[in-house]
Amino acid sequence: MSQPRVITPAPLCADAFAPFGDVLSIDAAVHTHTINYGQTLRFESAAVPDLSAQGGAPALSIFRSTPLPAPLTIKVMERHPLSSQAFYPLSNRPYLVVVAPKGVFDAAHIRAFLAAPDQGVNYHTGTWHHYLLALDAPSDFLVIDRTGPGPDCDEVHLQDKIIVDIPS
Repeated sequence: MSQPRVITPAPLCADAFAPFGDVLSIDAAVHTHTINYGQTLRFESAAVPDLSAQGGAPALSIFRSTPLPAPLTIKVMERHPLSSQAFYPLSNRPYLVVVAPKGVFDAAHIRAFLAAPDQGVNYHTGTWHHYLLALDAPSDFLVIDRTGPGPDCDEVHLQDKIIVDIPS
């Protein structure tokens, strides 16, 4: 077995994450306007859920993610060939986002991002990603994804060890 590859997460920002999906945050809003008689400020995102392929429909769920033991080792990646998938943190904690480009999976192109507690992500249809990665404690996420007929989750198990070095 070869030496483990170590990757360090970059801060999550819209430009760096664009090949994989959209960043959901007030700072990433593409349009802002007041509603509800001036009592509410609406921050509209550029994210557009893609959930209707093959008769799919939107589903809203809450996921609770438990941190993996250290050192954080990436062993599996998944993608949803029929839909996008959005996550927004509810627990006011940072979390880790690990992704790779659409298409044929290539572990050499895995990237990691450190998401702030006020940033969500919307993975584009077909983007490879690790499942939710809470860091310090179990964390809850609001999830918008697809429900419906047809298989919509492909997984690959990594042959070589990839360790994410999370700065303290």
